[in-house]
Amino acid sequence: MDQIRTESSRVPALDLLRLIAVGAVILYHYGFWGPASHGETQVALPALGPFAQYGFLGVPVFFAISGFVIAYSAEGRTPIGFAIARFSRIYPTFVLCMTLTFAATALFGAGHFEVTTRQWLANLFIAAPMLGQPYVDTSYWSLVIEVVFYAWVALFMALGLFPRRIDAIIVAWLAITFANELTIDAPIFEKLFMADDSGFFAVGLLIYQHYRGRRDLRWWVLSALSLGTAVFQSIHKLERLGVHPHASYDPWVVAAISVVGLGLVFLATRIKRLPLPAKVVLAAGGVTYPLYLLHMQLGYVIFTAVAPQAHVVAITCAIVVGAFVLAYGVWRFFESWAHPLVKFALSSTADRLGRLFSGTSFEAR
Repeated sequence: MDQIRTESSRVPALDLLRLIAVGAVILYHYGFWGPASHGETQVALPALGPFAQYGFLGVPVFFAISGFVIAYSAEGRTPIGFAIARFSRIYPTFVLCMTLTFAATALFGAGHFEVTTRQWLANLFIAAPMLGQPYVDTSYWSLVIEVVFYAWVALFMALGLFPRRIDAIIVAWLAITFANELTIDAPIFEKLFMADDSGFFAVGLLIYQHYRGRRDLRWWVLSALSLGTAVFQSIHKLERLGVHPHASYDPWVVAAISVVGLGLVFLATRIKRLPLPAKVVLAAGGVTYPLYLLHMQLGYVIFTAVAPQAHVVAITCAIVVGAFVLAYGVWRFFESWAHPLVKFALSSTADRLGRLFSGTSFEAR
């Protein structure tokens, strides 16, 4: 859900793939999961359920893209510079979108969805459940996974292990994943080591290695192992998704979609140019993150407040289009100044502290 840091170094097909992935997630939330998962009786587009139920796989595809993008973003940066770049990219937009969702829920969600000021304050730390409060929007769980991934990358950069020891990191990571998933299945290990999604991140990291020209036998072996882990994790998720009253998944379909999705990530990195205007592709990638943050809870609140008895498809489409327009506004008119402003402020602070305590500049690049 991130963007590569300079326009000249972008991988344009990944921008479109991100938009497709978030489209799959939107289809899942409105065609299958829907307000019904929150105790309501409505699902916006139930006729699409048999297809929409597989849209949850858009999220792990995001994780694979993140593996690629974060490896790209870390290149040439210090650990502190990397951390500042990631924070300034995701946090201001998160706070704005979370606050908009909170406000809409407080104003229009009475009787269906409840929020409190304490909940909003806890969500400012992203991982609200750690503070005993629910997410303002339950889709934020994936953002927590992303942040944990960033933290591990920054730590390994500080230790001089990333990307120099990337193979050892991936092997250890997948070993921990299977040790946990097949034995104790401890929630703390699952969250700390992203044991439900490590295969997707690992595939993304290895795709970046290939993008930089790596073709050795070890790369192929690790890629096959990571791909197999990703497929296993996708099928393993079905145990939890099966609690939905209308769930009926085919594991073979899940496996096939996972392989195709990861294959598309790989192919996207091989495409140098697209027959589309550069501004369109840039916008497609830019709206993806705020659209992901805004589409679900905000849309559910509006849908249940309207409680449509007729023209449900038209109203649902209007809600999704409205979320897209709002996401575009966030990207175009908020991120364009908030991201560089926060990055400059944090970089300046880190630089001053570095000079004060060690005589070294920690300026983020």
